[in-house]
Amino acid sequence: MAIGVVFNPRAGRNRRDPFAAERMKRLLGDHGVVSAPASLDELSRAAEDFRRQGIDVLAIAGGDGTNHVTITHFAAVYGDSPLPKLALLRGGTMNTVADSLSLPRGKPEGLLDRLLRKYLEKPAIDTVEQWTLSVEGQLGFLWGLGVVQQFLREYYDMGAPSPKTAALTLAKGIGSTFMRGEMYQRLNEGVRCEVEHDAGLWPERNWFTVAAGTIPDIGLGFKPFHRAPKAPGFVNLLGITTNAMGFVMDLPKVFRGMPMREDRAQDALVTRLTVRAKQDGPLRYMIDGDVRTHDANEMTVSIGRRVAIVR
Repeated sequence: MAIGVVFNPRAGRNRRDPFAAERMKRLLGDHGVVSAPASLDELSRAAEDFRRQGIDVLAIAGGDGTNHVTITHFAAVYGDSPLPKLALLRGGTMNTVADSLSLPRGKPEGLLDRLLRKYLEKPAIDTVEQWTLSVEGQLGFLWGLGVVQQFLREYYDMGAPSPKTAALTLAKGIGSTFMRGEMYQRLNEGVRCEVEHDAGLWPERNWFTVAAGTIPDIGLGFKPFHRAPKAPGFVNLLGITTNAMGFVMDLPKVFRGMPMREDRAQDALVTRLTVRAKQDGPLRYMIDGDVRTHDANEMTVSIGRRVAIVR
């Protein structure tokens, strides 16, 4: 079997087209199979079925969250065996990974049609190798504490997730920062922790954010992990020490993929890091656009699995 598609019916764009999965099945015909799992258990069973059928390309129709959940579950099923080549068909409200890797734009069905045509012409399709990061066993490409997850919570509270909503959230946050408004207060909370990593120790303090990525972009064109593309096999760790106002002043640099001022941030290339938070309650974090909670005050992030992504 050539292509296996995991179609997330709850992803942003996919929700508006409930018959897309059936059309994809007809499009693939005898050259592939489509699964639309409604639960994580069904996703794991789909991974087992795809492995048994010898899928060559795993195409994921969904956004960043769908990508990282699918890769995590397939990696658990495949174990030490190589994963299929990955084709990111978009379909979600956030497609930062696909954008960061300059993958083709379009609707999932159209991208699948293009993929199938290329595959039938030349099964040895072009891929780019990309490292993931591992967050307590979850595989993704972006992770963060502090303002990173708080911004996403503000974004989801603004209404229907979309690029326009994300831009409005950013504009509101910048405006609130200059006015010292309520949103500024929430964004400025940060996280008090120490960060131990294989390049040293960042001592305990209140960080505006501690974040990491194996791709440069974090969304809306901003590239805080500018060292990632030139450091395969490493995680680009970033710790921002300034407050919300200092961060806003450095946003033009972040947008251009330049390092922030040394008195406002520090970064390192690491293979493993451990955060020890000095706070009560769960630790809130972001992984690939999903906001999660971690029951312990200690969290480990490390370089993850290398995957081959179809260009």
